[in-house]
Amino acid sequence: MAQGGSTVCWQPGDKGAPLHRVDDLQEGTIYRPELFEHVQATLKSLDQDLFELSKDIHDHPELRFEERHAHDILTAFVERHGFDVTRHHLLETAWVAKSTRGTGGRTLGVNSEMDALPGIGHACGHNLIAIAGVAVAIAVKSAMEKFDISGSVVLLGTPAEEGGSGKAILLEQGAYEGMDACLMCHPAPGPRWSASLSSCLALQRLIVEFSGHTAHAALSPWEGQNALDAAVLAYTNISVLRQQLKPSHRVHGIFEGKDWAPNIIPDYSKMTWYVRAPTRAEVEVAVPRVTACFEAAGLATGCKVKLEKTNVTYDLRQNKALSDECADIFLKKFGPVDYEYGIKSASTDFGNVTYVLPSLHPSFAIPTKGSNHTPEFTEAAATKESHQACINMSITLSAIGLRLLTDDAFAEKVKKTFDEDKRLREAAAAQA
Repeated sequence: MAQGGSTVCWQPGDKGAPLHRVDDLQEGTIYRPELFEHVQATLKSLDQDLFELSKDIHDHPELRFEERHAHDILTAFVERHGFDVTRHHLLETAWVAKSTRGTGGRTLGVNSEMDALPGIGHACGHNLIAIAGVAVAIAVKSAMEKFDISGSVVLLGTPAEEGGSGKAILLEQGAYEGMDACLMCHPAPGPRWSASLSSCLALQRLIVEFSGHTAHAALSPWEGQNALDAAVLAYTNISVLRQQLKPSHRVHGIFEGKDWAPNIIPDYSKMTWYVRAPTRAEVEVAVPRVTACFEAAGLATGCKVKLEKTNVTYDLRQNKALSDECADIFLKKFGPVDYEYGIKSASTDFGNVTYVLPSLHPSFAIPTKGSNHTPEFTEAAATKESHQACINMSITLSAIGLRLLTDDAFAEKVKKTFDEDKRLREAAAAQA
């Protein structure tokens, strides 16, 4: 998860903070309690196996597009549970596991992330996301067999969420075609035993290179065109620009060079920037204002400017029907629900998926003294308490998925709310 902003952490012994709760849900039982109970029993029987799988992934952190160990152990695990598995699906470390029962029916999609972060391992808890996807797929498959439910469950192993936009690539290559909805979840700080249904920030990555001309920094500096100066000016320009950006926007970056020495005017510098905003449309408006800062720096220093736009990810469009069902189940079975914590100020490539088909991406709080992308979060992602929070959310998602497969009216509502949201965001984009 591309991290930004800050949030409340679940500290040991903390009773939680006030939440913006869902207050308009009906009292009573959840949809088909027998399905929920079967899912709960199934995952209870697999609890230790899933915990060991999570620990194995956590103990072998792998960077984007290098998740070979995770690929192998996850595919072997789901294959033992009767799934038809395709290894190295579309991307080297991506994979897909599918189970179909009966004829006709709908198709439920589920995602498992796998990658870690440089230097700090699973500081975003993708080991938990990996087993959550596995848990949901196995629990749904088991219920389909016991209750003779027609349909399919498709579990995608998706690499390179951290900076590689693996899901966006898989989406473009057709990996999500045929799904009626797609589910996944994410760990985050937050009030104890809570879930969050927040959105996230859309993100555009920008890579800019400045090319100038070397010169002796003392003897004849007037002969040079200073690429380092261009980078410094661009950084300063953006710092000034932030005053005119909305508080909800984020622009942050770094610069680097090669063969730099203090007595030589640098002829090359490179910068990587992230531009974030609450929606894709707002990012598209903000990006030209940022690129103007690069162009101005090049003009002022006489350096050439090369700009590359890469890895755009969108905001999360939480499907209302799916998120209301999630809130209903979680509130009645596990704990409070909010829209303020989770990954509200971060970004994920699953946002791209939510623009194409009905999708859900809740967060679940784990006990941590640091936010995502910190060593403290790496440590927290391996604890038994975090595992239990992950299983609670996996049970919830499994119940949602089974309702999608068995309840025609609910499935139609999911589709309708997706279409309504699509119209709203297209209208907002036209006004941006």
